[in-house]
Amino acid sequence: MNIHHHDPLIHEHFHHSHTDPHNRALGLSDFILGAQDGLVNVLGVVLGIAAATNDVRVVLVAGLATTFAESISMGAVAFTTTLADADLYQSEREREYRHVLEAPNLETKEIRDIYESKGFKGELLDRIVETITSNQDVWVAVMMAEEHQLAPVDRKTALRAAWVVGLSAIIGSLVPIGPFLFLPVSTSMWVSVLVTALVLFAIGVYKARVTVGRPMRSGLEMMMIGTLSAMAGYLVGVLLKVPPAP
Repeated sequence: MNIHHHDPLIHEHFHHSHTDPHNRALGLSDFILGAQDGLVNVLGVVLGIAAATNDVRVVLVAGLATTFAESISMGAVAFTTTLADADLYQSEREREYRHVLEAPNLETKEIRDIYESKGFKGELLDRIVETITSNQDVWVAVMMAEEHQLAPVDRKTALRAAWVVGLSAIIGSLVPIGPFLFLPVSTSMWVSVLVTALVLFAIGVYKARVTVGRPMRSGLEMMMIGTLSAMAGYLVGVLLKVPPAP
């Protein structure tokens, strides 16, 4: 039986499992991850160095060094994590194919239990189970989505994720560094905190608007968490302040 043409109910389920909004939002997620990491980490570094030395050249060197080291590191992590997710999906998928071949009765019962828990019963439940289990590929795909809560991961997206995360980390990192290019160190510190906090707030609001959540609350949470984290760098700089040269 062809699932895509003969059963609209299963077709709808299968369609949604492969067009999950979370999959379409992966680019946004990668961008937010990189930008937030760059904003918070570099703000902490420049505040700490500025508090310790009051030397704009040292602040800029430390900030830029952190920017590029951080972006490469974050990009590499995104790359390897995506590959790991793809490997996990593939290994679980292969295991599920073996289960379908070796223990079809048990796997059929699992399909029945899954849809029975969703409220289906009687003839409709029988039709759903029969339709799914009549196509091995669909059977395994449904088990991956419903039992393992795993979505397919294209290994080709690993490189794209690395570029998005790495580039957004650089963009985010330049925000707290910017004021030190134009203003005295003592002024730049607080301008950097203010600008970074506003950008973090905007990212939080945007994330909530395109996904789920309350925009104002999301913005405030991201702003507070990021700013407080960065202030740890400032406290280290104050405690380890470098005495002025004689």
